[in-house]
Amino acid sequence: MAEPATTGPAPDDVPPTDDAPPTDEARPGASGGDAGPVAAATPGGDAEPVAAEPVAAGAPERPGVAARSWRRVESRALVEIVALCGLVITQPLLDVTGKSPDFFLFHGAGRRDILLLVAAYTVLPPLVLWGTGALLGLLGRRVAGPARGRAVRAVLHTTTLGLLLAALAVQVGKQLTPVRGAPLVVLAVAVGAAGAYAYRRWQVTGQVLRVAAVGPLVFVLLFVFASPASAVVLPGERSGAAGASRGGVSHPPVVMLILDEFPLTSLLDASGAIDARRYPNFARLAGESTWYRNATGVSGYTPYALPAMLTGRYPGEQQAPHHSRYPDNLFTVFAGPYQIRAQESITQLCPPRVCPDRAAGSARGGLPTLLRESATLLEQIVSPSETGQRDPEDSYREITRREAGDADEPPPPTDPQFRWGALDENQPARFADFLATLRPTVRPTLHFLHLLLPHSPWNYLPSGIRYGSPDGMPNDGDGWVELAHRRHLLQLEYTDRLLGETLRRLDETGLYDDALVVLTADHGVSFTPGVQGRGLGAVQRVPGEVLWVPLFVKRPGQRAGAVDDRNWEHVDLLPTVADLAGVEVPWRTDGASALRTTRAPADKHYYDQPGQPRTVPAGVFADVVAGRAGPVLPAQPRPDLIGRSVAELPLGSEAGSVTVRNRSDFDQIDQTGGRLPALVYGTVPDSVPNGTLLAVAVNGRIGAVAPVVPPDPGGQRFGALVTDESLFLPGRNTVDVFQVTDTGTLRPLRD
Repeated sequence: MAEPATTGPAPDDVPPTDDAPPTDEARPGASGGDAGPVAAATPGGDAEPVAAEPVAAGAPERPGVAARSWRRVESRALVEIVALCGLVITQPLLDVTGKSPDFFLFHGAGRRDILLLVAAYTVLPPLVLWGTGALLGLLGRRVAGPARGRAVRAVLHTTTLGLLLAALAVQVGKQLTPVRGAPLVVLAVAVGAAGAYAYRRWQVTGQVLRVAAVGPLVFVLLFVFASPASAVVLPGERSGAAGASRGGVSHPPVVMLILDEFPLTSLLDASGAIDARRYPNFARLAGESTWYRNATGVSGYTPYALPAMLTGRYPGEQQAPHHSRYPDNLFTVFAGPYQIRAQESITQLCPPRVCPDRAAGSARGGLPTLLRESATLLEQIVSPSETGQRDPEDSYREITRREAGDADEPPPPTDPQFRWGALDENQPARFADFLATLRPTVRPTLHFLHLLLPHSPWNYLPSGIRYGSPDGMPNDGDGWVELAHRRHLLQLEYTDRLLGETLRRLDETGLYDDALVVLTADHGVSFTPGVQGRGLGAVQRVPGEVLWVPLFVKRPGQRAGAVDDRNWEHVDLLPTVADLAGVEVPWRTDGASALRTTRAPADKHYYDQPGQPRTVPAGVFADVVAGRAGPVLPAQPRPDLIGRSVAELPLGSEAGSVTVRNRSDFDQIDQTGGRLPALVYGTVPDSVPNGTLLAVAVNGRIGAVAPVVPPDPGGQRFGALVTDESLFLPGRNTVDVFQVTDTGTLRPLRD
């Protein structure tokens, strides 16, 4: 018998059998009736010798031999797909989520949910890809015969590997090159095609893939045992130190409301005072409490900032915000004399023995939410147009009572414009749960709420109406940052309404006078163009927007407001609250109680990374209180047009075309549903220059004027926020867009 050929695999998978040699069609370069031995490629990338004994065409395969060969070939194919899926899917997803344990904490995921998610990352994609190819291969064998079926299977497997290699090339290309969009796709397809050719041409390619199949197991082990998220997957059972009551001191009710991404500058007017017109409830609280104007957060990242606030210690290590990593915290120290009613969001600092009902909280998405958000993460990871890696924090949004399936009716509001129960039950469910705990109790109670407001996404109007926004709409850049800041301020007005409901509830239950009430935020956020957000660039350029946050402390019985400009850092929060509540903190803290000492005036400490403090000049505070630290942004263009009827304005000739991406949202509006298409967005032709003003009319009245800006990743070139809810009508509504000339003439744009 001649030696089998080894120069390269043929395009068909033909297993060695005694009675089913390949047909002429299965032999590469076959001519005539040559029955010489050939090498047949398998989906495993190896060349297998084929017996040379001639038999009649169409002779049946020996079942046992054929089955063994099929299992061997398909097992190799599965292992190869597992290897590439590990690099394309498992590793990037576990890397992103493993560094963000708050992703799991916010979505209420337990150990079982997380492990099932990891299994889904690791097992499902390769099984689906392999199973699809195997089934189609079997179907091809039944329809076209064994030889052609094997050829179809080989092509399908090679194509699958090529596509996975192309997806991997996209990710690598985004990391190493500035190429994006169609050019990156072309480059990735070329890499995938080259990889597929190498796999078909050289056996060693398949062998390398099969060795690499150990990768997913390594990635999973690193995630479970070594990533920051391991604290959530394998939490320890460390018990925190319980605080002791100070002798002869009573324990007042404690109400703590921690807001998120809330710069003090957003609360102030041009003179540095609280803008009482926009934020009457914050102004009321300031007038009846002590306002620590020089309070600063210690980090712009909540998983570092909030544990520092509740432990009294600066961030020292990159840890999950979990009770197993921070056993000594506000909840454990208060658990002695107090009962705890805590509503956390992206932390789990209250241990189960102290907060046994935590799992019944409102913001629990569990595995379905994890799968949905992970799919969005993967979509952006492999997208050739995505310029950066998605932050899991982008998925953090307070769910509403309706979304939580909570049918209980909250107390009626005092403000008739705050449509509490009618607008899609829009109030955050976590907030409603918090309100329900605000009632007198026999045992002193700590009522705690960390609410992700006015944190992005900004989807609330001041009344409580919600509106949607497209994925990927930028918050920085000309035109976009102004829109982002305006949306932030409107959501802050809604947050003020929630504070008003809290104060009303405390008044009604009689808790307000007796309680220690604390309101603050973990960090701010910048809206200065070029450094929007909370990154290090924003801290270095505009620290007044990122570090300085509101802090109001109302002592029991306090009714007169006071301003305290002492140097306060948020590690001082726990010592001060514990002191006011008559609780001794049994561990050493970096912070100091405001009742016992005063920090010397000095530069501020800020931690972009744990254990790496940076200093921010103390002199920034003077700019904050003088109203000079806020973002400098262009004023609203053409405010004189807002609210006017199109019929009373001069109209010009048609100026071109426009595409309103959410026009269908205007087809049927249900005002009782609590949602309005208040954000109108779309695109105009490239010929329309940036800076061109567009007026958006709803039902014949101008609701917003916005500039044309460079396109965002989704292609939008304008976003206009219509805040006057009276412009919207039940049922079908019209939306029109006009180009505004320098003279104020409106030129219609056709859609």
